[in-house]
Amino acid sequence: MAKVRIDTSLEILLERLCLIAAPCALATIVETAGSTYRKAGARMLVEADGRITGLLSGGCLEHDLSERACAIIGEQCAKVVEYDMRGEEDLIFGIGAGCEGAMRILIEPASPGSRAVTALERASLLNGLGQGAALAVVHEGASEQLGTRVWPVSDSTAIEAELATTCAEVIATETSKSVRFEALRVPTEAWIQYLGPPPRVLVCGGGPDAVPLVTILGTLGFPVSVVDHRPAYSSKVRFPGAAVVCGAANALASNVDLAEFSAAVVMSHHLPSDGHYLRALALSAIPYIGLLGPRARRAKLLSDLGSSARDLAARLHGPVGLDIGAVTPEGIALAIAAEIHAVVAGRFGNLPV
Repeated sequence: MAKVRIDTSLEILLERLCLIAAPCALATIVETAGSTYRKAGARMLVEADGRITGLLSGGCLEHDLSERACAIIGEQCAKVVEYDMRGEEDLIFGIGAGCEGAMRILIEPASPGSRAVTALERASLLNGLGQGAALAVVHEGASEQLGTRVWPVSDSTAIEAELATTCAEVIATETSKSVRFEALRVPTEAWIQYLGPPPRVLVCGGGPDAVPLVTILGTLGFPVSVVDHRPAYSSKVRFPGAAVVCGAANALASNVDLAEFSAAVVMSHHLPSDGHYLRALALSAIPYIGLLGPRARRAKLLSDLGSSARDLAARLHGPVGLDIGAVTPEGIALAIAAEIHAVVAGRFGNLPV
């Protein structure tokens, strides 16, 4: 499985682009120094009327970025802007942000069918197939070469051929990097961003408390699949935007491809079903497995699993969720989603609770 990406702003931008089908500008951070709200690879879409989708700062730079982007929509040529908010004399546009950071941003035309939009669409398509992609953002060089490209591509221009080796390395190592080279005898620099698919989450059990969990995960942009053996609970109407499967718990591995998921939550409130789910998940490579319910119930389920319980030991989080004092279904859903987010981001998960 490719390294996953928790920043799902790419999909949010593409959703907006599909709705408007009008000339826009795409602003991408390509380099930062010091403390900044977002880092290289963050993107913001600006429409001709100034409407923005996404954030590159905490709101302090967006107004100026929007004005610059609107000008670029009219001029149809990419430009680089730099903001330096370090030091006591931070007087950029009188904002006094005090962020103690600097950033370099490429703003480029993003009309339907443009190179930038095509690149984003292609990267999202590859991610949807579970594959990693590389977005190469050329931000220094000949003006006509500035902009976003995707790799791999079926055909390439001279500059994309120059970038091919680095892009292949970025995909192989799943690590973003900057690269400098000469293109048509002009010094050129590009930010090569590794883009992995968003983490997919499997929710085993479609009861009432699964609804707020699936909603929160959907808001985060995480693709979700819900499975339940009860037709009343495995209704697509109850889980808009999620993949819903009605099937027996003991056929979980046949009903869904467990290799696709980064996390699974077992919450059917039906002891035999939860046992079947855990037995199938024990044989999977899913790195996070959450189990709803008290410790005594977890002990009973693990005892029934016998030797298979050992395959869950390093991955099982039960009771599931961060301890935030949650008592409502919505609060518990928040605790579960937060723990999943932390684990897939590598910030939590060294010791299951």
